[in-house]
Amino acid sequence: MSDISDDDNEISFAVKFLGRVAVVRSEGMQILNEAVQSLKMPDKESTEKLQKKNKVSLFLSMSGIDILEHKTKFMLYTCPLSSVSFCAVIPTTPKVFGFVAKHPAADMYHCYLFQSKKFSHLLVSIIGDAFRATKREASLRGGGRDLIVEALRHKNKVLQRENAELRMRLSASGD
Repeated sequence: MSDISDDDNEISFAVKFLGRVAVVRSEGMQILNEAVQSLKMPDKESTEKLQKKNKVSLFLSMSGIDILEHKTKFMLYTCPLSSVSFCAVIPTTPKVFGFVAKHPAADMYHCYLFQSKKFSHLLVSIIGDAFRATKREASLRGGGRDLIVEALRHKNKVLQRENAELRMRLSASGD
């Protein structure tokens, strides 16, 4: 279940969000395994576990990864691709995958964990490809733009598109 938009090179998948966990290192399979274990036995300070697995829309573009509530499209988290340091499928649980990203304002890392019946390996591959393409593009430009501004522009674009859709629905129901 994915949607691809050609005009802005964005793809979205509906997946279940298992939670976000503060982690001590920026990469490694061990970090993902520890994050999964901490979700099973949550620590209030380091884990943001949802009461039940929420369905989310995972938007991936060349600027970053956005995690939105599936029904309301409320932005839960946004991670510029440059902040992502590791992404993998959990070998013991192939339906579960996650990525580690640096917090934009603090000197800490979070592991975001998801579950998908069909798309775990595909999503990890796509995130890796997008990350490499972004790095290659940044090196060709000789630097990069302010990533926070880029993330805000992306959020704005998603919200403008949603507003346009809602206006069309509203005008259609008013007729």
